Amino acid sequence: MNQRVAALLEQGQSIWQDDIARSMLTGGSLASMISDVGIRGVTSNPTIFEKAIAAGSDYDDQIGALIDQGKSANEIFDSVAVDDIRDACDLFRALYDASDGADGFVSIEVSPDLARDADGTRQQVRQLWDAVNRPNLMVKIPGTVEGAPVIEEMLAEGKNINVTLLFSIEAYERVANAYISGLEKRLAEGLPVDRIASVASFFVSRVDTAVDKLLDEKIAESDPGGAEMLGALRGKAAVANAQLAYALFKELFHSDRFEPLRAAGARPQRPLWASTGTKNPDYPDTLYVDTLIGPHTVNTMPGKTIQAFLDHGTVRRTVDENLDGAAQVMRDLEAAGIDFSAVTVRLEKEGIDLFVASYEQLLDGVESKRAAIASSVTAG
Repeated sequence: MNQRVAALLEQGQSIWQDDIARSMLTGGSLASMISDVGIRGVTSNPTIFEKAIAAGSDYDDQIGALIDQGKSANEIFDSVAVDDIRDACDLFRALYDASDGADGFVSIEVSPDLARDADGTRQQVRQLWDAVNRPNLMVKIPGTVEGAPVIEEMLAEGKNINVTLLFSIEAYERVANAYISGLEKRLAEGLPVDRIASVASFFVSRVDTAVDKLLDEKIAESDPGGAEMLGALRGKAAVANAQLAYALFKELFHSDRFEPLRAAGARPQRPLWASTGTKNPDYPDTLYVDTLIGPHTVNTMPGKTIQAFLDHGTVRRTVDENLDGAAQVMRDLEAAGIDFSAVTVRLEKEGIDLFVASYEQLLDGVESKRAAIASSVTAG
């Protein structure tokens, strides 16, 4: 295991990889990331699969076979995604067992166009859970108002859930309470809670991108003194928001309410820092890693960010070292006229829209491959 990753683990944080492709499974690179680097899980989404399927010919044989079975583009994608996720779960199974179910998870996402559809989400979670059929699977459900009751219900059924697309502390509190309620239902029914796992995926860099844009607009209209004060807030909102969410995590999972669940073997629902690749080249490329290190957390990183962290990341507990400063950042943003609540509402909608667009592009790509392979077979 890499020394920096080992140091992170000592601080209570796991690295997961925010990327998957069949070539990583067949070529051994994912196995190497587990053994040599020390990643402890994988997350996926429609954008990741769109890139993987569109690139090269890794999926062509399976797509061709599924065409012969008369499968649609949607059914073809479901089949190849489930196979990749199942194989990845098998790669992580030894880690899952060795950690007593604390790590070694692989996440697959419900169709993003179901983000506001509770019944559709509920049905697809069960479908994916049964199709992959691995104890170290996590199914990703957007943490929308509509998704929260489904999250609770699926956890109560014993399914591991990765709650995704969280931008606000209010949304985080909603899904953390859904986790606790789901486990309380299981405990009340005499069912085990010690192997139910969940993470709350709190998106980071997108917050700075959105807030910085608003700050830049205000800077352009300000006098030099005002511009300097506003400029000092650039690149601060995302980390402050995540740190305040972590403070709430500690409050919720050290509460009297959670204690009976803890006594029954339940683990806290870990905050997972997502969207941790730095989008602004003016910011350090490990900004959203170095500043959010602490116990009971996960950071899922794209490959480029993992490599940057391995090269020059700094490891120390930072996620709760200056909560007063984090709260001040939020007050300063409010004083500057930034409606942070409106920002997070917009980010949730944009996040859903982006994943829907990726999903549609993915299906278009599968359909194109389907047509091309069918054409070559006919020509042959």
